[in-house]
Amino acid sequence: MASADSTRIRTTAELFGWSELRPGIGEAVQSLLDGSDVLAVFPTGYGKSAVYKVAGALLPGPTVVVSPLIALQTDQVAGIEAEADAPDAVAINSAQSDSANESAWEELAAGRAEYVFLSPEQLANEEVVDRLAKLGPGLFVVDEAHCVSAWGHDFRPDYLRLGAAAEAVGRPLILALTATGSAPVREEIVDRLGMRDPVVLTRGYDRPNIRLEVVRHSEERGQRAAVLEQLTALPKPGLLYVATRRATEEYAEELSAAELRAAAYHGGLGAKARRELHEAFRDDEYDVVVATSAFGMGIDKPNVRFVVHAAIPGSVDDYYQELGRAGRDGEEARATLHYRAEDLGLRRFFAGGKPDRAKLGAVHAALVAAGRTVELKALAKETGLTARRVADVVNLLTEAGAVRAIGDGVRAVRGVTTEEAVERSVEQAAQRERIDESRVAMVRQYAETTACRRQFLLGYFGERLEEPCGNCDTCTSGTAYEQQELTGVEDADDVPYPVEAAVRHREWGDGTVMSVEEDRITVFFESEGYRVLSLAAVADHDLLERVS
Repeated sequence: MASADSTRIRTTAELFGWSELRPGIGEAVQSLLDGSDVLAVFPTGYGKSAVYKVAGALLPGPTVVVSPLIALQTDQVAGIEAEADAPDAVAINSAQSDSANESAWEELAAGRAEYVFLSPEQLANEEVVDRLAKLGPGLFVVDEAHCVSAWGHDFRPDYLRLGAAAEAVGRPLILALTATGSAPVREEIVDRLGMRDPVVLTRGYDRPNIRLEVVRHSEERGQRAAVLEQLTALPKPGLLYVATRRATEEYAEELSAAELRAAAYHGGLGAKARRELHEAFRDDEYDVVVATSAFGMGIDKPNVRFVVHAAIPGSVDDYYQELGRAGRDGEEARATLHYRAEDLGLRRFFAGGKPDRAKLGAVHAALVAAGRTVELKALAKETGLTARRVADVVNLLTEAGAVRAIGDGVRAVRGVTTEEAVERSVEQAAQRERIDESRVAMVRQYAETTACRRQFLLGYFGERLEEPCGNCDTCTSGTAYEQQELTGVEDADDVPYPVEAAVRHREWGDGTVMSVEEDRITVFFESEGYRVLSLAAVADHDLLERVS
């Protein structure tokens, strides 16, 4: 495909109301127009959707956008439809009537709609895949692409079928979009989506307008009181993240008693209630939403003044995505983590959980006996397990490579015995537990560091900040500058293992260097997760080798 010039891209961007595009977005569009797959890792609020909107309008054929939440799809369609000169968009999902979905198909077939938004579950339907294939899509977009990675912070098994789905609809160009893509996650996105020599772009992780701070606590009562006092005083609106459903309701009640407009949000709410709360928060009807991590994906609200965590997040990836919902308008905002070391135990509890060998064996044996593709509902009936339990078991067997998804069912992989399937799944679960525990350890490292917090976060994602940021609590206290002098971070390039270098450990196997200090490095190992290694110990015991 001939290279498109910047004039075409700029003119098309103007259809959506953009007089200019942020750094990296135009480059991503150009790469797609040149015929390359693209993985774009741009932070929350950066405007990632501009890539597929502009590229989709310029490429032949409709644009398929896989988006995980129906509420998010609705917002995305509405955003496109609000621009009078932009191409039309439709959604196809279970929340719409059959007639509304059929009308969407007609719009696509007639060429009147350019964009179609679907959930990954829709692509489990062979009829949907067949109809898309007949339309000849030119671009296949995977939004929130970190969900395809087992190492990502929000892994969703439904995303595992997207690589095959892209092939089934004719293998158009693939665009993967995510806000949190550390090196291991990026590698797995590329692999699992079947991307071909993609252009990988990362931009704009630094959000200097957000002040970062951690408040240490020794006991729970004082922690709760401090959270409530801070939320009362901070400019509104904002978000408070907590660990449990019960905590959302308790904090919301206490904030309401303090005459703040507060609401509780968690995964137990019905779809309608969740959608209405999203819309009310967007329209400034609440001062504070108290939420579990279920709240936030796709929230595009520019004036969030704070994101406060009253509980330890599950990972640095989680934390950075959640705090990134603050200050999207570029104005001052605050991200505070209220930290108690004892809370780490709760996170380890969430990370734990052993798979049930008997249930794994029963499900796999039933699939082997069937010798064909079986729907999950029929599998639940056959094994006597609940639909939820069957789904959990099937997800683990799929990760272990013992079964594969076909349409809206699953089938046993030939040549894998039930005994092998169980052992692989148990090891897969153990590996995931090690990864999750290492994530918690990285959160602890962030919470307890006396170095610049922004340098820590950016280093985790493979970006270097040469000097302390000046807008975090450790910079204010001066310890960040003391650590800068002690560790010589500015000379990190002199170490033998630079950021994102591929390495191999004698015991833990292949890994990727995530961050570098003068005397230590943090490495992500595919089998063990994140580990902090002393460079002196590495040298003394010959623990690591560079892998070209």
